[in-house]
Amino acid sequence: MLKMMSAALLLACTSAGQAQVQPASPAPQESILTRIEHMGPSLDPIFQRYMADSHVPGLVYGIVADGRLAYVQSMGNRTLDAGASVTPETLFRIASMSKAFTALAILKLRDEGRLRLDALAEEYVPELRNWRYPTSDSPRIRVRDLLSHVAGFVTDDPWGDRQTPLPEAEFSAMLRAGVPFTRAPDTAFEYSNLGFALLGRIVSNVSGRRYEDYIRDEIMRPLGMDSTGYDVFAARQERRAFGYRWENDGFVRERDMADGAFGAMGGVQTNARDYARWVAFLLSAWPARDGPETGPVRRSTVRELAQGLNFVQVGRRPGPAGEGTCPQAAAYGMGMRVAQDCDLGLTLAHGGGYPGYGSYILLLPERGVGLFAFANRTYAGPSAPIWQAALALHGADLLGLRTLPVSEALARAYTAASAMIRTGSIEPGRNLLAMNFLMDRSAENWAREFARLRESVGECAPDPRIVATGALSGQFDWACERGRLTGTLLLAPTNPATIQALRLNPAPTTLH
Repeated sequence: MLKMMSAALLLACTSAGQAQVQPASPAPQESILTRIEHMGPSLDPIFQRYMADSHVPGLVYGIVADGRLAYVQSMGNRTLDAGASVTPETLFRIASMSKAFTALAILKLRDEGRLRLDALAEEYVPELRNWRYPTSDSPRIRVRDLLSHVAGFVTDDPWGDRQTPLPEAEFSAMLRAGVPFTRAPDTAFEYSNLGFALLGRIVSNVSGRRYEDYIRDEIMRPLGMDSTGYDVFAARQERRAFGYRWENDGFVRERDMADGAFGAMGGVQTNARDYARWVAFLLSAWPARDGPETGPVRRSTVRELAQGLNFVQVGRRPGPAGEGTCPQAAAYGMGMRVAQDCDLGLTLAHGGGYPGYGSYILLLPERGVGLFAFANRTYAGPSAPIWQAALALHGADLLGLRTLPVSEALARAYTAASAMIRTGSIEPGRNLLAMNFLMDRSAENWAREFARLRESVGECAPDPRIVATGALSGQFDWACERGRLTGTLLLAPTNPATIQALRLNPAPTTLH
């Protein structure tokens, strides 16, 4: 059953007639892409073990780096028929990973001035106007409440998944009748497919087009996602991965569901090559920079997906052996779960669970890398192998942080600070000191501090480079005679920018 097919390639995410997705950093180092490609086969056993342990018929996973599909691997079968191998072109339903498309469509309409996130949802969906709320002091649902799952609806997995083919007329009737709340809006996070179905209705009502037509024409096709859509019956069936559940020690075919009113929460069907274009587009929004907007949605708007909006939760991510190892503070953003990871930094992730399918995406925007996987077994979300693969890449030093440019103001201040440290006096930088600097520590005490540092680590060799953490802040690390000297430079919001703080940390060599 686990017949394998490999395909390592570089997929440029542009083509004639399509919106170009510019890399968020200078042209990628070919050596890094080559190293990821070469390392890829060593990651395959992670996914093979997952398939065997989870009874998954077929799977494909990919790694996107600096705007390109650096590695893709397919394994197993798209159906139970002999010879029906999964390939990078095989179509999978990606379930709730569809929510990011819906969220971005809402933000795009916001950018165009056609809706407001703080407007009441009933302004765009009139069927909500007569709803009965759970308490007399309940706030009425806003559009942004639906985006972040705080509308007061009950968690509706797995009920929501089976609503995918619900006709629009029946959905309208459900909304007119009202739905029960599990709590007052804006009091807690609770994952709601119903909420994203309502967002899909908002997209349709505001744009004047069918939801799926809007997403296809405004987002998917401009990115070159020509094989991606919502109608599984319109796709070439010989390219589809059929969905199965594992039951009574065997595979049972899940019923295909037509596109309907709940498609906005989980209806997308795509393949690895198309989805890599989507991943590359999302990652291209980082870092913020000058330059033309070349994608279907503004870079600043894409970055809003990374704003964890409320109700932060503490949890653990899957570790190297599938066990929770790293505590995370996470919040739901807009179609993405946002967390700070102890190893990988800022992460955006989302799983997809669906009758017949499971999927997962992990974006590392500060590193320009994204990983994703699709499987064709009910609720087989491959989160653990994706995290394990990401940590393996990190351990191989293939997930370096993108560097920020050093501003003229920061470079000028660093030159002055370096001279102050070398001479043991604030005089070389006096003209660049903010008004608070000598109020916080006198010139005489700075001289004593510089002397103490020299006594601790000896003479230092200043590194001419400072690592920018922003246009007005940076960090540096100097090698010294008896250890190292690290420091942080922080400028004040004055014009011109001046030095408000200089923090120095000596690390003497330990003698054994």
